[in-house]
Amino acid sequence: MAETRKTRPVSWLKSALRDFEEFPAGARAVCLGALTMAAEGAKADIVKPMQGFGSGVFEIALPFKGEAYRVVYAVQLGDDIWVLHAFQKKAKKGRATPKPEIELIKERLNRLKETLA
Repeated sequence: MAETRKTRPVSWLKSALRDFEEFPAGARAVCLGALTMAAEGAKADIVKPMQGFGSGVFEIALPFKGEAYRVVYAVQLGDDIWVLHAFQKKAKKGRATPKPEIELIKERLNRLKETLA
């Protein structure tokens, strides 16, 4: 008998989903594949831990047609995987995530933790 996979639900903050829906279809498809892997307990090659947030917060870093797209999600908040933020990276210099994006992610993560507590 085939073993059934245990898949965790993926939940989205509304603002993150709205931003994600602005991504090109191809970029959305790749990111959704990475989120599906996360839901199944695996990690896609384009996923890395998000620095400065402790364990459990990850970033999908997708180069796509000359642009850079990011999806940030948390895996240690209840039973769900929570998508906190989705954005097109437009930094003119360096590889670091821009400070305003980091602040927004922190704010959303803290609000979500309070809501789920």
